[in-house]
Amino acid sequence: MGLPLQGLTVVAIEQAVAAPFATSRLADAGAHVIKIERPEGDFARGYDDVAKGQASYFVWLNRGKDSVVLDLATPEGKAELARLLDGADVLVQNLKRGALAKLGFTFDRLAQDWPRLITCSISGYGEAGPMADRKAYDLLIQAESGLCSITGGPESPSRVGTSLVDIATGATAHAAILEALIQRGITGKGANISVSMFDVMADWLTVPLLNHEGGKSPKRLGLAHPSISPYSVFASKDGKQVLISVQSDREWRKLADVFLGQPELGTDPRFATNVARVANRPQTDALVAAGFARRDEAEAIAALIASDVAFASVNDMQGLSQHPHLRRISVDTPNGPVRYPAPAAVFQGDERRYGPVPALGMAPAKAKATA
Repeated sequence: MGLPLQGLTVVAIEQAVAAPFATSRLADAGAHVIKIERPEGDFARGYDDVAKGQASYFVWLNRGKDSVVLDLATPEGKAELARLLDGADVLVQNLKRGALAKLGFTFDRLAQDWPRLITCSISGYGEAGPMADRKAYDLLIQAESGLCSITGGPESPSRVGTSLVDIATGATAHAAILEALIQRGITGKGANISVSMFDVMADWLTVPLLNHEGGKSPKRLGLAHPSISPYSVFASKDGKQVLISVQSDREWRKLADVFLGQPELGTDPRFATNVARVANRPQTDALVAAGFARRDEAEAIAALIASDVAFASVNDMQGLSQHPHLRRISVDTPNGPVRYPAPAAVFQGDERRYGPVPALGMAPAKAKATA
C-alpha cells in the first residue's frame, strides 16, 4: 500500500529545527521533499558531530529529503525556485520575515501564480506586531514566553532540556499543512499559513497563564506538579528515585490504604481532596516520603503496583538508551547508518520506511531504511 502523501512535492527553504521537523514528517509520509540549501548548507549541519561525525539535529530531521543548493540572491537561483514551485504542492519556509518577498516571491505572487500551492511560513513572532522583525531561536522564545519561569527548581528558572519550542512549532506546522491539504482536496484552493514560535508556546502555556490570572501564579517546583499532589519524586530506602502521580481522590484513598497502611488518611479532611492535598503539600509529601523510606526500590514499586498508582523511574539518557520500550529506526547517512528513536505514530499493518539523509546538494539513493 502506498504512503498517504505519495505523489506530493514539497519545496522547503529551511534551516535549523522547526521547519525541518515539519518537512521530515511529510517526507516520512511519502512526500517528495526538496530541501533548498545555501551554498554553505543548512547551518544545522554544523551544530555538533556526534552522529558518525555529523550533526545530530540534521541527521534526525532531514531523512528522506533531496538537497538542492541554490543561491536565491541570483537570477538563476530565483528562476530555479520558480521552476520548482511549478511542480510543488507545498512550500515551507522559515526565512526572516519579508525575505521571501524581497526575493520576488510575495505572498500575493505565490497565490496568483500557484493558486493550488500551500505556503507555510514559520517565524519567531509572526507576520505582524511590534516584534515581528526580531530574530528568534528556541531558547529565546522559551525565555520570552515565560516557559523558563515555570521550569527548574525554586532557586532559578531553567531551559527545558530539549528544543521544545522548535519541535512544538514544527509539529504545529505539520498539522496545519495536513489540514490545508484536506481543505484543498475539497475546494481545490491553496492556503497561506503562518506559524509563530511565540504563538505556539503561548498556546501551550494556557494552563499556567490561566492559573496566574486566577491568582495562583505557578511556582517552580522541580520534579513536582504545581496543581496536583502527591505528584513528585520520592527516594526509596536504597536511595533510588521514583516519581509517583496520584490523579484522583479515589487513587489517594487506595494509596493511603495499601501503600501507606493508613486508610484513615483517605478521608482525613486535610488530604481527602486534591485541593486539600495541594494546600497541605508538605504534610502530604512527608507521609508519602515515609512510605518510601521504609522500602527499597523493588519493594516500593511492588507496593505501588498493588496500589494501582502511576509511577516512573527517574532516568537519564543512559536509562533511555537501554530502555526496554525504546523503538529505534536505522537511517542511512553519508557517513553510514545511524540508529535513533522511531517516530511515535505506529500504523498497524503498514510498516513505515525512512529515507536516507542527503549530503549537501545531493538527491540520496531511494533505498529506504527500516526499523
